[in-house]
Amino acid sequence: GAAHQQPAPKNGRGRGGLVAAVLVAALVAGGLGGGLGYTLARENDSGGSTTVSAGTTGGNVKRDPGTVAAVVAAALPSTVTIEAASSSGEGGTGTGFVFDKQGHIVTNNHVVAEAVDGGNLSATFPDGKKYEAEVVGNAQGYDVAVIKLKNAPSDLKPLTLGNSDDVAVGDSTIAIGAPFGLSDTVTTGIISAKNRPVASSDGSGSKASYMSALQTDASINPGNSGGPLLDAQGNVIGINSAIQSTSNGGFGTGQAGSIGLGFAIPINQAKYVAQELIENGKPVYAKIGASVSLEDTTNGAKITEQGVGGTEPVDPGGPADKAGLKPGDVITKLDDRVIDSGPTLIGEIWTHKPGDEVTITYERGGKERTTELTLGSRVGDS
Repeated sequence: GAAHQQPAPKNGRGRGGLVAAVLVAALVAGGLGGGLGYTLARENDSGGSTTVSAGTTGGNVKRDPGTVAAVVAAALPSTVTIEAASSSGEGGTGTGFVFDKQGHIVTNNHVVAEAVDGGNLSATFPDGKKYEAEVVGNAQGYDVAVIKLKNAPSDLKPLTLGNSDDVAVGDSTIAIGAPFGLSDTVTTGIISAKNRPVASSDGSGSKASYMSALQTDASINPGNSGGPLLDAQGNVIGINSAIQSTSNGGFGTGQAGSIGLGFAIPINQAKYVAQELIENGKPVYAKIGASVSLEDTTNGAKITEQGVGGTEPVDPGGPADKAGLKPGDVITKLDDRVIDSGPTLIGEIWTHKPGDEVTITYERGGKERTTELTLGSRVGDS
């Protein structure tokens, strides 16, 4: 997942050193245990003998539908490990999943961003089959992208999309991805929270991505980005996208790791974005037509006194203007969602579609007011 500060590219030698150290330790422990066991047996040998019989079979292993193993067996063949690199060779590894039978793969924007303007892009399935791919469309703000396999096979099986609105805190989750390049890794957990406001960045200096995320404690690490978050029935309920980490690095890798705070884009939002990208190649964002402060606060989203680049803070004739909002107003709720900052407001707006009607609660001059607002639209990331 993309941490709030994107970690540095992984160091393969550092990870290899860790693996070697673990192996050496295991060999040493095994040698000591074997030697100790032999010594104890020899000292206690009374000259007799003992015959030990082992069972001929452990019985048939049956994995009932609904078990993690059964869900993974069905979903894993429809996930891919994505390798993206720019024309200069810079890039990384992420994950994606089959969206339709035409060869479209859904992933994160930050997974494929390096390959958007030329470069190399490939997707490898768990059976080892590798396909070259191209970017169909990407939405930096949503952090969603769609790629398409070149010469896609005819037997693709799209994953079933669930309903993220129906997800409840405590529901079981299964994450599939390639943490630190370890393809086809499966982890489990629960939904820890819903509607969690998250602003993440890929560290490239580009604008942040905003989401009203599903939070999970399933282990998510760099390389899991773009992979599916599944429910107990194997339905995709989110796209694993970001992690919170206490530090950047550890074990010589220079990358942040999981502390049980992972965040996924709800699939209802991601599905809408993916369909727009496939049909038009560009994302469509809902908007209120006003500039808000991005400072971290707990008081609400304040409409700024001046817009970006000297523009009007409230678009003349736009949705906010028609709803009666003015510079200095502090938005505290969107429908029943509490708004504590500008990024939270943006994330909540983007869970809606252009044309949706919402109720805005705001404060002006110390008094609370409400107004109805019809969301406008903006095409593209510019």
